Amino acid sequence: MDNQIKHQGAQIFAKAFAESLSGVLTEKLGLPWQIKILDNPNSLESGGKSIHFRLSIEGGLRGECFIELNQAQAAELGSKILGQPHSDFSDEHVEALASVLSSALEGLRAALFAGCGELTLSVTRVEDLVFGGMSVVPLAASGGDQDDLSLLLYFDGRLLTALASILPKPASESEKAVMESANLDLVMDVELNVSLRFGQCKLPLREVLDLASGSVIELDRDVDDPVELLLDGKVIARGEAVIVDGNYGLRVIEIPQPIASHFTR
Repeated sequence: MDNQIKHQGAQIFAKAFAESLSGVLTEKLGLPWQIKILDNPNSLESGGKSIHFRLSIEGGLRGECFIELNQAQAAELGSKILGQPHSDFSDEHVEALASVLSSALEGLRAALFAGCGELTLSVTRVEDLVFGGMSVVPLAASGGDQDDLSLLLYFDGRLLTALASILPKPASESEKAVMESANLDLVMDVELNVSLRFGQCKLPLREVLDLASGSVIELDRDVDDPVELLLDGKVIARGEAVIVDGNYGLRVIEIPQPIASHFTR
């Protein structure tokens, strides 16, 4: 599995988890919470002791994600969840945070793992972890009068493989062609305005204001150069001017690229 697929799976998981956790915190604390994904883990403030929780997924899909929080920030949030004055980090805070994370994980089940069969999701506090070589996604949370809360999500290889298995598969070139053709069929009867361009030139404003009946303007094309057929300002064909039943017409002699490509990009 290449790094791009791993990164995509981790980002999808992190986004769904962030949305679920922000909803749980908003409901629990009665104040709106927002959690966003950051581009760089180094953008989070470092310092102080960290605590870790393991999010485990067992069943049809298997894997683990670890959450790292600053202990002081976690104690502040835990106290708010418990409805108590701020105090040093304790087992009560662990239980309060684990309960919130469990609720967020259940929300994640509905958002991301619906249709994946029976899954067992659990949250446990873990200590003395080393995260060498794991994919990481940083999150920043804020809400109410709480100082910004920093979270790091670490993904093990099994979870990334499981996430890759449920990601939409990119369409093949033949499938894209079929979809593009089907989309075009829906608008085949829409009428479009096309125009012919025999040439063009640039004129200073003075000469434009001096134009009058009988004025002659020299264009940038020779008489033998092809005429251009334009659609929305883009050249879709070239040819030679002809007369059809007393009206100007165009005999197409060149199509620079497939015309359908102008509608399917």
